[in-house]
Amino acid sequence: MLGAILLFFPVGLVEFLGLPPTNTYFYASILGAVIFGIGVTLFLELYGIQADVRGLGLGGAIALNLCGGGALLVWLVAVPLDIPLRGKIVLWLVVVLVLAIGLVEITAKSYTYKE
Repeated sequence: MLGAILLFFPVGLVEFLGLPPTNTYFYASILGAVIFGIGVTLFLELYGIQADVRGLGLGGAIALNLCGGGALLVWLVAVPLDIPLRGKIVLWLVVVLVLAIGLVEITAKSYTYKE
């Protein structure tokens, strides 16, 4: 759902959510993290088959979630964003949800192969 919201990016959504305006490198770095995660998934797809790790399957989803969530976490911790409280809350919720999904996926992957 987050991707769909950002994909269609209605006018005024940034201001409504209290997110940083686009005159920063914020969105570019998040996009870069996602693209980097896609690169990791392709690498896993190519070289991870010996360890039964598929890059575009669950392993790829884990890589994307950890890269995107991790980049956003670094922004929130290391860079003082001049945004309203509601924007910080929205971004922290995204970090928590994306990283939690990644951790659940890691747990599911390790549990699946123990049987």
